[in-house]
Amino acid sequence: MARRLADGVWLLELADVPVFGANAFVVDDGEVTLVDAGLPRAGLPSELADAGYDPADVDRVLVTHYDVDHVGGLRDLALDAPVHVGERDAALVAGAYDPPWLHHKGAFHRVARRLVSLPATLDVRPVADGERVGGFTAHHTPGHNPGHTVYVHEALGVGLLGDLVWEQDGDLTPPRWWDSYDVARLHRSIRRFAGREPSLAVVCPGHGDPVVGGGSARLTDLARRL
Repeated sequence: MARRLADGVWLLELADVPVFGANAFVVDDGEVTLVDAGLPRAGLPSELADAGYDPADVDRVLVTHYDVDHVGGLRDLALDAPVHVGERDAALVAGAYDPPWLHHKGAFHRVARRLVSLPATLDVRPVADGERVGGFTAHHTPGHNPGHTVYVHEALGVGLLGDLVWEQDGDLTPPRWWDSYDVARLHRSIRRFAGREPSLAVVCPGHGDPVVGGGSARLTDLARRL
């Protein structure tokens, strides 16, 4: 069931299977932004409706990174809205970037993008570090994926973190090595992002419960523990 986190911010609870199922979010600042989409057939249309929205209401989609549990649900919606993806992951999806076969996640992505590709009808737009998309700023945060991107809505004090961090048992934690390209780079991204965003009230990870209140302090605490 969709859960309101703050004014204009909704959690779409699609992660019935921990780790392998991911959250999605809606941010409504006068324009309706869907952030990530969960697994295929995980219930995105009904969760969107539970929050009071129809696919036709969505003005844009922000994808934090290409993983099946973050983009698969886009196949369940008839969308007429641009889909913004970090540059390197957009190239991965388009076949312009081939990750190494000998890397555990690279090999997985080479197979996964054939099995769960983004619908060809979607208007996929690469997004660069620092680029503004509506009320959001994109932050390139590589490590989990080469093109992983976090989106911050400064006016609302909300950070959509994707798999930059996970939440488990009340704590923020980095994703596991087996689900990431480069753990050292991931840790650097966490520390860098925590230092750049000192005033986030709400932080929304792709896995686990969002932090509502004091989000930046929680990120800073994680950065210090790495």
